[in-house]
Amino acid sequence: MKIWQSGMELAKIILDITETFPTHEKFGLKSQMDRCSFSIPSNIAEGSSRTNKSFKHFIDISLGSAFELQTQLLLAAHKNYITVEKTTEIENKIEEFQRMTMSFQNTLGND
Repeated sequence: MKIWQSGMELAKIILDITETFPTHEKFGLKSQMDRCSFSIPSNIAEGSSRTNKSFKHFIDISLGSAFELQTQLLLAAHKNYITVEKTTEIENKIEEFQRMTMSFQNTLGND
């Protein structure tokens, strides 16, 4: 699934980025961003074996995690843990994921 692949790509990027965060963020912003990024493809995978109505719910959770991750990304940039260029690059990938996922979700119907 293309949205799952996009989610996995985001998760890998975030894991690589958060490895560079200061040690004092291990249980703070790093942990939160890692958990959000895991949630994105994980909820797509879990929901894919369900009914369309249930799948839509898991897609909603995945999208929520993407929006949450976007906010955390901006906070990490504010703390200068990520460059402006890298922030823009990742934010574009998140927005692309959000568009693709919302479009896919519309194909599932209104069960």
